[in-house]
Amino acid sequence: MALTVAIIGRPNVGKSTLFNRLVGRRTALVHETPGLTRDWKEGKAKIGDLSFTVIDTAGYEDESGTHLDSRMWQQSQKALLKSDVALFLIDAREGLTEIDRYLAQKLHKSGIPVILIANKCEGNHPKANIQEAFALGFETPLPISAEHGEGLVILYDALKPLADKAVPEAENEEQGSPLQLAIVGRPNSGKSTLINNLVGEERLLTGPEAGITRDAIGVNWSYKNKPIHLIDTAGLRRRAKIKEKVERISVISTKKAIQYAECVILLLDATSPFEKQDLTIARQVVEEGRCLLIALNKWDLITPSQRKAYLKDLVQQLELALPQVRGIPCLPISALAKEGFNKLFDSVFKLYEIWNKRLPTSPLNRWLEDALFDHTPPLIRGRRLKVRYMTQVKSRPPTFVLFANFSKEFPESYKRYLLNGLRKTFSLDGVPLRLNIKTGKNPYVKED
Repeated sequence: MALTVAIIGRPNVGKSTLFNRLVGRRTALVHETPGLTRDWKEGKAKIGDLSFTVIDTAGYEDESGTHLDSRMWQQSQKALLKSDVALFLIDAREGLTEIDRYLAQKLHKSGIPVILIANKCEGNHPKANIQEAFALGFETPLPISAEHGEGLVILYDALKPLADKAVPEAENEEQGSPLQLAIVGRPNSGKSTLINNLVGEERLLTGPEAGITRDAIGVNWSYKNKPIHLIDTAGLRRRAKIKEKVERISVISTKKAIQYAECVILLLDATSPFEKQDLTIARQVVEEGRCLLIALNKWDLITPSQRKAYLKDLVQQLELALPQVRGIPCLPISALAKEGFNKLFDSVFKLYEIWNKRLPTSPLNRWLEDALFDHTPPLIRGRRLKVRYMTQVKSRPPTFVLFANFSKEFPESYKRYLLNGLRKTFSLDGVPLRLNIKTGKNPYVKED
């Protein structure tokens, strides 16, 4: 069913903990620091046989003015408007606060069905504070413990009638699973602005403040009828500058997003110098074996006379720093002016196709025979290095196994020679390649 449920409440009442409990994994950041959640986050939730979409929202603090707290609440309101029901969380240990009462008024005016949840009821004594929650004007509050998974049965009973009335989801005309695409980069490089202008709405918080995005936020989109799951991530700074625990948690979230992604766009601010941290991020993506593209944001601010030299210098730096990946696409865009998007995403899917490529064993070994003839393998301890054959064992990224003697002493220089030849001959530019060396058994030699 197409039931959508938004979790609403003030900071630190356990919204993200309940979200994680409902989706069945720790996908939302949880910490005692108030205001950790900023953008609303969607997930597929399940209680028993009941499946629905759940939305984690920012805790309400202030809606006046244009500062960050106000913009966070505006995002929560957007999530509320697209929901069928709100789970209004209060803290049963602390009892009601003025913010709880104010939020209750807001929810009454919204006209959206509300289920009042008294969280943190893992003991008997907190339930004494539940009685005062009747003053909020909703039905009997449901005592649960999101952290310990208690009370989900009564939440199921409350949601089931609403789910039965919900309109079934329309069949998705777009075939196949969405491409998992993470947007990474330093703070204030324009990651959230890029996603907002791709999807055509202010889905993610943006602003002049550095480090607004703290959690990895997924947004569904499609390009030329091809589904994409865009993942916005927290900006990555140099390790020496990361001092707060919350920022360390955000960095871990970004690294997990890279691990689970299939393609990664490293967004650079073209108006800022290319830094060591940019190369560090690029290296992390390559080491995880993901497709990597470089998007040069704010290209409209670079004067035309400087652009050619800028691109040439960037490509040279990448080739020196990442010799294991040749031909990484470097594409100028402007997230704000919505320029360069088509070339960027055409390149994404081209690279994705190469990343999934599988080579038949016969042409692979014909190429290997020519490569060995053109450049004879070196001697190892006075003995000839014998290369027997090669096969591709997996894709995503393309991974090959080469059978040879002296597998543990196989020269890195000759390994690079073979990888460069593979890349050139079979058009594998722009994606990481893996080459593992193994010793094949000789069937004519008796083992002791």
